[in-house]
Amino acid sequence: MQGDHDDNQGAATGGDEPAPLHPERLTWAVLLGRWVDFARSAVGLPVDEQGRALRESVADIIMLQAVWYALQQMQDLAESERALGLDRAHVLIDKHEAALRDRWKPELPAAMVELIADARRQLVEAGG
Repeated sequence: MQGDHDDNQGAATGGDEPAPLHPERLTWAVLLGRWVDFARSAVGLPVDEQGRALRESVADIIMLQAVWYALQQMQDLAESERALGLDRAHVLIDKHEAALRDRWKPELPAAMVELIADARRQLVEAGG
């Protein structure tokens, strides 16, 4: 029996090993899938002022979520690339926040305020 066990271990560690899973890639894939579903669902929003504003906000919401997630991965960048990444994140957060605030005058929905706050908090935590 011991020999059989050793043979199984050899097969498991041989050249036929499956490629390692990369959680960061899987997470991006899951997020992308959620964003695609979110964008598709926006088509079914009511044809009123709020529905129009939400439909027009889809890209801004997705970008803020993407920046929030990317900022969590800043440690994976080379030191020489981090400053540029932080600058780009700052510009993107400002741009998409401004678009949402302009579209949702006089007041942003609470979920959007929270999303912007989360992105800004992550920017600070990442060193920006």
